Formats: sequence, C-alpha cells, structure tokens
Amino acid sequence: MKLSTRDANRYFAKPEPQRTGLLIYGQDAMRVALKRQEVIAALIGPQGEEEMRLTRIPAASLRKEPALVTDALKSVSFFPGPRVTFVEDATDAAAEPILNALADWNEGDAQLVVTAGALKKTSKIRKAFEGHPNAYAAAIYDEPMGRDEIEAELKRAGVAGIGREAMTDLTALSRELDPGDFRQTVEKLALFKLGDETEVSSADVQACAPTSTEADLDDVLNIVAEGRSGEIGPVMQKLHAQGVQPVALCIGATRHFRALYTAAADPGGAAAGISRMRPPIYGPRRDRMLRQAQGWGPHKLEQALTMLTDTDLQLRSAGQNAPAMALVERTLLRLAMLSSRR
Repeated sequence: MKLSTRDANRYFAKPEPQRTGLLIYGQDAMRVALKRQEVIAALIGPQGEEEMRLTRIPAASLRKEPALVTDALKSVSFFPGPRVTFVEDATDAAAEPILNALADWNEGDAQLVVTAGALKKTSKIRKAFEGHPNAYAAAIYDEPMGRDEIEAELKRAGVAGIGREAMTDLTALSRELDPGDFRQTVEKLALFKLGDETEVSSADVQACAPTSTEADLDDVLNIVAEGRSGEIGPVMQKLHAQGVQPVALCIGATRHFRALYTAAADPGGAAAGISRMRPPIYGPRRDRMLRQAQGWGPHKLEQALTMLTDTDLQLRSAGQNAPAMALVERTLLRLAMLSSRR
C-alpha cells in the first residue's frame, strides 16, 4: 500500500508492529536515512539494537546469500520484544530475495524495513510493497519540511515554548538546511536552552544556527552598509591575513547591496522585499538588513552598485597594476561615506 507524505510522517512516528514491512525510497539518501532511523527506533525502542532485535543487511550481500533476509525474519532474539530486519540501499538487483521474504512472512516474524534510492514505477520492489496488503511503501521527496515535521523535531529534542518569531526563523532555516543539519541545529537549541525556562526567541535560534563561512565577510559588509568607515581598515587587515581574495570581497559586497536594492525597491516596501528573498533571511540578520535597506533607499543603492561594478571591472582588467585589496578598500570607504551622506 502507498503512503501519502502526510500519512507517512504519522506512520514513521507511530508505526504498526503487526505489519509485514515498509519500503522507504527517495533521491536524497539523508532524508531517507532519517526517516528509517525514526521508524526503526519507534518499532524496537531505544534498546532494540543493543538487545540484538535489529538485523542490518546491505542489499549488495544478497547477491551471494539470497537467504539472508528470510533467515533474519525468522530468527528469534534472546531478548523479548519486536524485531526488525533492515535491508539497506536496495535495488532491483536484490528484488528476488526481498520479494521471497515478503511472500514467506508469517505473523511473529520480524518486520522488514527496506530503504532504496529513487525507484521507477516499474521497479519490482516498489510494485511489490505498493501491492502488498500488509506492507507499506513511502516515497521521500526533496521538499522543505512541513510545520508538523518541524514541531516533531522540536518535541523529540525537548524544545518547548517557541515564540512566534522564533518559529518563523526555524521554518526559514528548515528550507535552507537539509534535514540532518536542521536536526542538529534543533538539538543544539535544546542544549542552549537547558535550564532556561524562558520562551525560545529569534536571538536563540540565530545563536544556534550554523555559522556561515562568510561570517567575517558579513561583518565588513554590515560595517560598510551602516556607514562605520572608521572600522573598515582593521577588518580589512584581518580578511587579508585570512587569505580572502579582493574579487571575492567585491562579489560579496555586490551581492549584499543587490539584496538591499531589491528590498528597498519593492513596491510593497522594504519589509515585503526582504520577506520574498530566497534563500530566506531570518532573525536579527533580517532586521539588520531591513534597517540598512530603509536607510539607504533605492537611489543611493543604485549608486553603490555602480561603484562596485566599476571596481569589479577594474580588478579584472588586464592593465590593472594597483594593489587589488587597496582598490576594494577604497571603494568600501566611499560606500560607507555615501551611506552617512544625507
């Protein structure tokens, strides 16, 4: 039987132990692995693997020993409790032993959990699970996590008392990160709030979100956009020492000011422009960029983009002999002075 996305998420959280088996398949191996971990943990409990009630079988090994699946389904653990036989990375090359195991399954046998990559409609394994009266097939799609999935991750990690802005930021973060990284972020948030009874805020989410490799670059861009020209020199020296290339710095500045211009020029206002950006901007960074966009305005941002384009062309020019980092620093200083000009 097929499971829809909504029904599948419910089933992964609370599977039915009397079922013959479950096929989880999809293009994204990480998403498939997370769902497989969730459903197996729900079936056998936290001690199931230690009590040898979980048997792992790589699908490739079934070519030499096709009876492995059926034998694992029939074997009985020394410890009482539900059992799972897990076949990993299945393809149609392993279809025959898996289909034989489905046909030989009897009540009291272990439940068969199979994971696979993207399977066509004509796949023997997929057709077998979808057509089985006591087994399920669930497709995992590469799409953002839904509200119920985010809430399930928060509940699993023990995070409670989420503010409205914090939930908005977590939703935006779930669209930017893959599910594995998002789960780690939620677990980090749980540790961050351990012993703290206050509501989870937007600042808490920002503190636990993965840091960008361009954090130092963001620092200097914010300094420029906020007109703090006196702070540019020390930060530029630090970036130069870290090996940041002038062209990369110019490209980053252009990207930042283009985003500000997009927000400032939006017919619905800067706030509406910020909310429509992809990837989404969230938390204190969203508020900061909103203030920058409103402070600059479309006209001055057009001038800033012109200056950055001219600098980028100069850096790439064959006849350019001046120190590249000095050229970029001069442009950033001019931008900072433009920002403070009324």
